[in-house]
Amino acid sequence: MSDARRRLGAVRQSRNDIENHIIDEYAAGRIGRREFFRRGSVAGMSLPLLSLIAAACGSSSSSATTSAASTGAAPTTTAAGGQPGGTVRLSVLKPSNPVDPVLANNTGSIVLLQFTGEFLTLDEDKQLKPWLAESWTSNPDASEWTFKIKTGVTFNDGSPMTAKDVAASFNRLADPKNKSNALSTLGGVLSPGNATAPDDTTVVFKLDAPNGSFPYYTSNDNYNAIILPAAYAGDFTKTFPGTGPWKVASYNDGVSASFVPNPTYWGTKALPAKLEITIHPDEATAITALQGGQVDIVQQVSVANSQAILNDPSYKILSIKASTHRELSMRNDKPPFTDKRVRQAIALTLDRPAIVQGLFQGRADVGNDSPFAPVFAQTDTSIPQRVQDIAKAKQLLKDAGHEGGFETLLVGVDQQEIKQYAQLVADSAKQIGVKISLKIEGGDVYYGNTFGSSDWLDSIMSLVDYGHRGVPNVFLTAPLQTTDTKKGTGPWNAAHFANPAFDKMVSDYIAAVDLQGQQKLAGQIQTLLLDETPIVYAYFYDYLTATTAKVNGLRVSAMSQVWPDQVTLR
Repeated sequence: MSDARRRLGAVRQSRNDIENHIIDEYAAGRIGRREFFRRGSVAGMSLPLLSLIAAACGSSSSSATTSAASTGAAPTTTAAGGQPGGTVRLSVLKPSNPVDPVLANNTGSIVLLQFTGEFLTLDEDKQLKPWLAESWTSNPDASEWTFKIKTGVTFNDGSPMTAKDVAASFNRLADPKNKSNALSTLGGVLSPGNATAPDDTTVVFKLDAPNGSFPYYTSNDNYNAIILPAAYAGDFTKTFPGTGPWKVASYNDGVSASFVPNPTYWGTKALPAKLEITIHPDEATAITALQGGQVDIVQQVSVANSQAILNDPSYKILSIKASTHRELSMRNDKPPFTDKRVRQAIALTLDRPAIVQGLFQGRADVGNDSPFAPVFAQTDTSIPQRVQDIAKAKQLLKDAGHEGGFETLLVGVDQQEIKQYAQLVADSAKQIGVKISLKIEGGDVYYGNTFGSSDWLDSIMSLVDYGHRGVPNVFLTAPLQTTDTKKGTGPWNAAHFANPAFDKMVSDYIAAVDLQGQQKLAGQIQTLLLDETPIVYAYFYDYLTATTAKVNGLRVSAMSQVWPDQVTLR
């Protein structure tokens, strides 16, 4: 037996059942190297350990990453270079509600939270990496997860961060009394009080049900989950409390902000001397500011609104293949959409490849009316793709008693390409005699002050934006599970979809810890959603950030986060 095999045997003796199952799947060739590292990181295995196991199983390389050049993937960081110091200027979209970790639900708020706030884990490059957590493990059925918390970390007011702050942060988000936006993620997953800190470096999460992907719920995917002091009581923008590399210098609500390096930061210190934020009302204004030299970075741009800079060498475009998408929901409890044949007919009018090319110039993937995007390893790619079929759509309407068509209203949010997509939906529906009137609203009106009383949840047809997630769990639960305010399920269910068979499949899927089991259940879910069609998923688009050519060292995520702390300018 080789030394590598002996080491593997020793490793296996100290791993739990879930981790050994992942090792077996890789050793048997049922999952590839990249998926092995992804799933191993979720289970809590460290990068050196995964590299050792890969080598013992016969892998030709001990590196856990694959370069963008070798995969053809676009970069998610700008290259290093330039000199530290100076001022980095970033454009952020105007938040549509108060900037608060408990309430934030939009791209402007998300990015303002994470300059000073940090997460337990980081979803980056299709791997889950430690951040404020050093390691994590689960019990055999993944219903309880234990996290070891990094020591020597302080908040930016100088007070130490301990496991008690971590537990309090999650209990705060899980408590319905706080009206947390994170209930869309944690509802039915974690009940208030079930995050505990038995000592200063340990947090135990006792979940409502088994969850094989729970560490993702502690990452930047769950953008509300920055770690705050246990005593936090609101008024976030007064001091911007957190453990991150920046401290707030000034904040002018809805207009601007500035940050300076946090001198007591536990990690690599920020390189810029100052970070200046300009808050813009829309993407077009932000791009104009980039072209005019007023800002160096625009948080997010779209193909539809950034034609002037997309192919200009004066600018850099960071691009991430993502699960970011739009959801076209139809009220399953309101005629004519109570009949699934009507919903199917609407879906069949769309020419999806043409939409991907027309709105995104190919920077998107075609959707198949479920939230299982091509970027997810769990997606069952054998499910037949829905294609445009006008004759079939007309026949479905006729069979449903609507041969002459009908009139309805679609309410959408005015963001990026959504207005153009809404018009394409309306134009496509005309081919089968359906007249869709459009009402496109600003985010403050569309989302309202609280979820549950907003236009998009009450409209007979709605079109909403959804940010990227590293696993599809939130996409399956928040907009599709049967709404139950007591359990906290289905808070974003604009389609008012209620299907017990679907709910059971999703619960089983979330509990599954092996890829094969997830893919089998994913196929069943995808098939059910194609038949029911409560929501149309026409595409999943690439996430784009724009900078001037002089920006180096910027990191971004498809969840709208921007990390400028290692940026240099040249």
